[in-house]
Amino acid sequence: MPWQEVATVTLREQFVAAALTGEMTMAAVCRQFQISRKTGYKWLACYRAEGTDGLQDRSRRPHQSPERTTAVVEQQVLLVRDRHPAWGARKIAAVLERRGVEVPAVSTITAILARHNRLDPQESHKHRAYQRFMAPHANALWQMDFKGWRTLTTGQGSCHPLSVLDDHSRWLVGLVACGNQQESTVRAALIGVFEETGLPESILADNGPPWGTGQPNSLTGLEIWLLRLGITVLHGRPWHPQTQGKVERLHRTFGLEGGDWWNAADLAGCQGRFDTWRTLYNHDRPHEALGMAVPASRYVPSARPYPQRLPPIDYGPGATVRTIQANGWLHFQGQRYRLSRALRGQPVALRPTGTDGVLSIVYCHHQVAQLDLRADAPEVLIRVREVESGVTHVSEHL
Repeated sequence: MPWQEVATVTLREQFVAAALTGEMTMAAVCRQFQISRKTGYKWLACYRAEGTDGLQDRSRRPHQSPERTTAVVEQQVLLVRDRHPAWGARKIAAVLERRGVEVPAVSTITAILARHNRLDPQESHKHRAYQRFMAPHANALWQMDFKGWRTLTTGQGSCHPLSVLDDHSRWLVGLVACGNQQESTVRAALIGVFEETGLPESILADNGPPWGTGQPNSLTGLEIWLLRLGITVLHGRPWHPQTQGKVERLHRTFGLEGGDWWNAADLAGCQGRFDTWRTLYNHDRPHEALGMAVPASRYVPSARPYPQRLPPIDYGPGATVRTIQANGWLHFQGQRYRLSRALRGQPVALRPTGTDGVLSIVYCHHQVAQLDLRADAPEVLIRVREVESGVTHVSEHL
């Protein structure tokens, strides 16, 4: 039976004393204390070398670990973490690999962060699997939204960060410091983005102003302008912000890493800080949804330049075209039907659908609504049937 934990050192001292008397052989003494001769010779050698101190328990940890990460690599890990406190082990590994560093395992980097008190105890519980959707190519779909607003601490008004994100590459197309959320302000911001990058095929936004009215068959002036540019306007489901999941995730990242931008003296100061962070986000920050690549590795500018003049509206020969009158009224076959006021003065085309008596009302390339001529209600002036709340909805995705 091996020695009991109680008074282990005392038993070792008794063993050594019995062995040194020479009255019994080593084998007999070991049998008496129920240990192997190998163990007996070990403790006898420890006593002769260090006295009773040699009989104390010692750490089994090796003096050197050949697998231990070098101090140089640890320092580089900590430098990246200190510069970007919100970045986890995967992003740090991707950055070091780009620098040509022999990168340790992600678990090792996590251990380094924990060992140097750089790890949030809750951090390992933040990640969960998402079912991801991705547009087929760059500029096929942009997501757009405001990240709330903050009053500038200098008292020089407020800043409303407008973010525009490419769905395919996660390239931050624009991060614009706006003084308000009015239509004219958003249009001016988008013109700057379009002049730099070109036009997308479609833009996804929520249902609220300035890009949506939330009302069936109703368009905003901003939507009319985008449609004239050949950009399809998409809206998420009402009360479902997860539809714009990518831009919502961007806002969370910006909140963690963007710093106290509202301490800038004015909008120009905010924009300078936005531009600095946007460069970091697009060119340096690894993105998990891209296999730890950076958005710059996936994005290419649009081949559609921003036109200085809006293109003419041409519905082709033989189209039934009507001009929308004041307050959004459409006159057709002696009746009038209420559309969006934003369409006042604009030409729309009426085209047959697959159902007799039902016409599609089209503005540019976009179906605004359907007109049901079968409705048996002559007193009702509004005979426009809702079609996907006026603008196409898209399914929820991240």
